[in-house]
Amino acid sequence: MNPRVLVVGSFVQDLSFRCERFPAPGESVVGVFADGPGGKGLNQAVAATRAGVPAGFIGAVGRDAFGAGARVFCRAAGIRARFLTKPGHATAAATVLVNRAGQNQIVVALGASARLHPRDVPAAAVRGARVVVCQHEANLEINAHVFHLARRAGATTVLNPAPMRPDLTPALLANVDVLIPNETEFAALVNQRGGARRFTVARLHALAPAALQALCRTLGVPTVIVTLGKKGVFVSQPAGATFLPAHRVRAVDTTGAGDAFVGGFAAGLVKFSGDVLAAARFGNAVAALSVTKAGTAPAMPTQREIAAFLKVERVDLNALGSPPVVNPRKAR
Repeated sequence: MNPRVLVVGSFVQDLSFRCERFPAPGESVVGVFADGPGGKGLNQAVAATRAGVPAGFIGAVGRDAFGAGARVFCRAAGIRARFLTKPGHATAAATVLVNRAGQNQIVVALGASARLHPRDVPAAAVRGARVVVCQHEANLEINAHVFHLARRAGATTVLNPAPMRPDLTPALLANVDVLIPNETEFAALVNQRGGARRFTVARLHALAPAALQALCRTLGVPTVIVTLGKKGVFVSQPAGATFLPAHRVRAVDTTGAGDAFVGGFAAGLVKFSGDVLAAARFGNAVAALSVTKAGTAPAMPTQREIAAFLKVERVDLNALGSPPVVNPRKAR
């Protein structure tokens, strides 16, 4: 039987350096090195699986040590992975700088991940999935293909538009049920769609809830979830919007927090029978726990850790959720 959550996207080998502060241009600083498996696609699949909903993953790697390591990691982690080998292309890799505050700077070379092709994902791979997730660390052609198959199969489609692409089109968004951008990606989406002139992250944070709801509605996607870092998440639906504040935790490494939310949210949609708010609350907890550990895929919390955290935080995921903070008639 195919997994209930299917993630199609990127595997990236993370080459991580921890340092007191980020270097200035032309400056060298001394840090501590570690490497490990990552990539938005794999991170999201790991997050969903560790949260209690085994996920499938489809991605591409090169014929190299990083690609071999990806297969080993997925077998050990219980990820139902299918890796396509792309001869002549290296497995994707990223340089990740993490400072003392847990903030990060990342440069990624997509390599084989960018060569994932529609023929690599047949319709049979999508059948049985209730939630199908894509990001922008592969290519838009594969995302369009996968979401078309998912819609035909009756699955919920989730797009994490990271990193943001200038060639993202309304045609692709037409097959997206849930769009999950972070602050910078949301600002880019608004500017791309012409919803506001020179819209910035600073303007985003200055918006009243009703104004943010109105902007979310211009994107043409049923559910838009804007992740706002340490502030929390804003969940926009046609009937209204809800703000979920972030949990207060000691951040060690924020790398992969967005992926943790997406994977946790996808798992939550399965666990809570499509309840978007319950899934968002669940993803919020997964993301909070992920930043308390160093790394990306290995830092994703387990089902037991999530349950204990929610108990301490007194979060009832079976509740219907708080009333919308926005009157949809006023937001139009």
